[in-house]
Amino acid sequence: MTILILLQVCKALRQTYVSSSELQYIVELGGQHLIPISNTDSDNHIPVSERLQYLRDRAHAWFRVDIHSAKTISIPKPSYVDSFIADGHLYWWDEEDDTATIKPILPKPLQQTTERSWSPGALCTITNSAIIRVLMDPAQNLIAIVCVDDETLFVNLRALEDDSFHPQAAGPKLFLSELPGYDDEVDSERVELKVMGRHIALRRPVSYHWTWQLQIWDWQHSTTSDSVLSEDYPYEIDFCFLGNDRLLIVTDNLKLYSIEDMSKAPELLASFVLSVQPLTACLLPADGIACSSKPRMQAQPTMYTSDPKHRLLCITAHTHTSSTVYIISTRIFFDLAETAVAMPIPWKCWGPSNTRIFQCPLEHKVHVSGNRVLQAFPVSTSDLGPNEYVLHMMDFSPLAVTNRRGLGQVVTKPSTLNVADLECMHDSCEEHLTTFLPYVKVVLDRKFAISDLENIWIDKDRIYLLSDKLEVIDV
Repeated sequence: MTILILLQVCKALRQTYVSSSELQYIVELGGQHLIPISNTDSDNHIPVSERLQYLRDRAHAWFRVDIHSAKTISIPKPSYVDSFIADGHLYWWDEEDDTATIKPILPKPLQQTTERSWSPGALCTITNSAIIRVLMDPAQNLIAIVCVDDETLFVNLRALEDDSFHPQAAGPKLFLSELPGYDDEVDSERVELKVMGRHIALRRPVSYHWTWQLQIWDWQHSTTSDSVLSEDYPYEIDFCFLGNDRLLIVTDNLKLYSIEDMSKAPELLASFVLSVQPLTACLLPADGIACSSKPRMQAQPTMYTSDPKHRLLCITAHTHTSSTVYIISTRIFFDLAETAVAMPIPWKCWGPSNTRIFQCPLEHKVHVSGNRVLQAFPVSTSDLGPNEYVLHMMDFSPLAVTNRRGLGQVVTKPSTLNVADLECMHDSCEEHLTTFLPYVKVVLDRKFAISDLENIWIDKDRIYLLSDKLEVIDV
């Protein structure tokens, strides 16, 4: 009798779910690790049933990408470029020529665009100063420029659109704290600057010393900061923001800090043991761009965004002979026990179930957006290394198996990586690492030389391939 009642209840619940577009929409958002954006015009004008179908169709479209449908854009070939793509625009800074450019990429109907360039000398107008780094955050209409003037570093803040004073900035310059005991021995070539919402962080290694310093500002409220980290470490580090109140640093371990209280140094929340010694580590944030304070008009109404607690993080650990790519779910950094800070969390307790590891050649390309990964894998090699690559699109969201509708390959079996030849961080390391974060992959049927993949990006509806030209594939 009890079983019959349970069956009837289950049947009733299923019927309620099937007949309710709102319930299905909520489940679909959660299954794709998305959260709705409220207070938009689309909330009142687009029926829930249409939003649900759009969400499912967009997810399925990634499994039938036509890599041969690329549109090509000619771009200048600068000598040295720091470039990225966001919001349908290409942003680049040419360090050698002291120029910068914003260029819209095949804009869609109704999309708001910006196009401008900075000629030599226009980025920093302070006499006898040199530019170290340029950061552009289109979501906040912000350009931040690290300059050195008489061996003093500072960060100049301006509005991206017209170089005027940024209306949300506490002042035009951010000032760095002194690094006691090292005077001005900062290695300016390895300075790094990143932004997320109201936070800006600058990393500066110290020349001839195995020391680095990281300083974080609330740039909208103060031009100075007491939120400073410093540590001795013999290899290069990287860092990224996780949401608006957490910071992750890659050293010998993954160290998670709270930056909620900016009146003091960041507070260590947890330390996650890494399995392989990274001689250098490159960390890709989940989406790379901060929460928008000035949203641009899109061709399609934006009804959702990726959940910051359920995104992907990519860490590439380089050794002398190869690269190890960690794809990590950010959920592990938000679901913490109160005692997590007491001692480092062993790899076996957090890594296998929250990670997929891929071993790659030194020359490889990867980009992450939300729960999707675009990565180049070698398909033919010679004594000199890989000759050709193909692109894999991988979807790590829970509903990827459903939304693929028979396309792609479901990967649920554990993958094992031989790390015997890699440098291990800890005496307890094993010769093999097994990880099993599930995903669905599609192998795109086109081969590339590595020279044809100078950089790659994905966003919510496009793939971008950069070489001596820019190829754009609509999804």
